[in-house]
Amino acid sequence: MKAKEKYLPLLLFSCVAMGVIIGGMINFPQRSLSKKNARKAKIERLIDFINDEYVDDVNSDSIVDLTVSSILANLDPHSVYIPPSEQSSEAEIMKGELVGIGVNFYMYNDTVTVVKPLENGPAEKAGIIAGDRILYANNTKLFGRKLPTDSLYSKLKGEEGSALKLTIYRKSKAKKVTFILERERVPIKSVDAYLMLNSTTGYIKIKRFAENTYDEFLEGLLHLKKQGMTTLVIDLRDNGGGYLEKAVEIADELLKDEELIVFTKNRKGTIDKTFATDEGHFETGKVFVLIDENSASASEILSGAIQDNDRGLIVGRRSFGKGLVQREMDFEDGSAVRLTTSRYYTPSGRSIQKPYIKGQGEQYSHDFEKRFENGELYAKDKIKVADSLKFKTKKGRIVYGGGGIVPDIFVPLEVTKGNENLTYILNSGLVGHFVFEQIDNTRIKYTNIKFKQLVAQLDQDDHWVERFDSYLKKTGLDIKLTKNKALVKKYIFAEFALQLFSEKEYYQILLKDDTMINAVLK
Repeated sequence: MKAKEKYLPLLLFSCVAMGVIIGGMINFPQRSLSKKNARKAKIERLIDFINDEYVDDVNSDSIVDLTVSSILANLDPHSVYIPPSEQSSEAEIMKGELVGIGVNFYMYNDTVTVVKPLENGPAEKAGIIAGDRILYANNTKLFGRKLPTDSLYSKLKGEEGSALKLTIYRKSKAKKVTFILERERVPIKSVDAYLMLNSTTGYIKIKRFAENTYDEFLEGLLHLKKQGMTTLVIDLRDNGGGYLEKAVEIADELLKDEELIVFTKNRKGTIDKTFATDEGHFETGKVFVLIDENSASASEILSGAIQDNDRGLIVGRRSFGKGLVQREMDFEDGSAVRLTTSRYYTPSGRSIQKPYIKGQGEQYSHDFEKRFENGELYAKDKIKVADSLKFKTKKGRIVYGGGGIVPDIFVPLEVTKGNENLTYILNSGLVGHFVFEQIDNTRIKYTNIKFKQLVAQLDQDDHWVERFDSYLKKTGLDIKLTKNKALVKKYIFAEFALQLFSEKEYYQILLKDDTMINAVLK
């Protein structure tokens, strides 16, 4: 991976913001495109005119895409057009499964390299192991071609039950091996992990709100209750949202019968309220919800329901501020439009949608730059709230609308001020690539190692941060790590645990001395 750009906080959070704008979708029924009208006829005539008479050859499909995108750009920042290539992959993620062979991989020295086969997936069952290089998929050469990731996925995915012949180079044996796999449905988890932080405090990390999220959450909740959990911590950091109804289902497990979870209002003023039922599995224990500036949409619905009903405390930093509901309309070519059809409100009646000017989506995504500039990521009193948008929780506490969920317990950004670009580096995949190469160079050293042995072995070496610093410099990145050595070391160790064990061990390391977790436990 070659990265010559220098990552600034603006670039980092602009990219994250756009990810929320595109990916923070909720509540998607479909509508038909069968009706024709004069405005549609005008667009069709223009495209036909260009196709027939324009002086140069043009791609009419790209013109249509551009037209649709331009129309939506003049609405709100969350009404967007998704081209077919993005729509299919995002649909798989939100469905919670894909059809493939079940491997995590990345391009290492122009070769598709298996970072880790997924547990019980086709690749693992066939005998493919971490470190294997995939040379050919059927008769298609995959190495030395610098193929884009979406092209690689298309070679490995396919119809359920279809066969795929893989030619592998196994570095540990210095030989080629051939495998015949049958593609299967491979789950994509939306709940990363659940575990006990101590004898009474359980932890559940939700990555997104997809079709399978509630089932995964309930599995974790019931498992932790059996282990003696009386306090629940729900981690929604970096969760850009998803399906509204999944956030509602999770809130229902925590709220008592008839407590208001959320309500929506459309252009006609029609209000639709959603209340909790009497079937919750955790209606009495303590609840804490962790949020940050990337928690959006469905994450804010769940956080708002907990806060406004005084069911628990919100810990972290002000959330993104997305209070708009989208519906999805699919096109025959596989693309789709997500159109904002209503606003949602927390139980106290507040909208947490941050301000925007129609047609100025770029300015909207730069809101994070303002948060850096005004210092609110490091001090709660720097958060700008509108006194005119005061609301009261069930017990009379003051909360504010107009731009995200303001936490009850504020926790500043972990990285030192002025070094915010390190946050991007630690979550960009570069740590994972670095760790993979360290393991790959001495894989036998980690064979059959136990988790506690791994941690002890890593602790004995004091040069991990220096090695990572050298790795970053080779990629063209000059990031100051000295003031955040403990944090960088923790992320490196956690990545070792993820690649050699599982998400559970990953979070056991990552959550150690985590500032938000410490705020909860104290």
